Amino acid sequence: MTPVGAAVTFVMVWWLFFFMALPFGVTPDETPQAGNVESAPSRPHLLLKAGAATVLAIAATWGIAWLIQSGLIDVRPH
Repeated sequence: MTPVGAAVTFVMVWWLFFFMALPFGVTPDETPQAGNVESAPSRPHLLLKAGAATVLAIAATWGIAWLIQSGLIDVRPH
């Protein structure tokens, strides 16, 4: 896998994991401020979720690169 291919894979996988992590641990604010939606989370923990998405995306990108390098998955036409 080329460095550009690895970067594109990492970005795509990172966003996938980040969007999957967004709903975890979210509770709406009991007393929302004026102008806020009632369903807005009180503490979304975005840095923790971004960190978890980064770690998982690194592992998944490594796994995808390993599968391509090993020949188990052929991404190039013959």
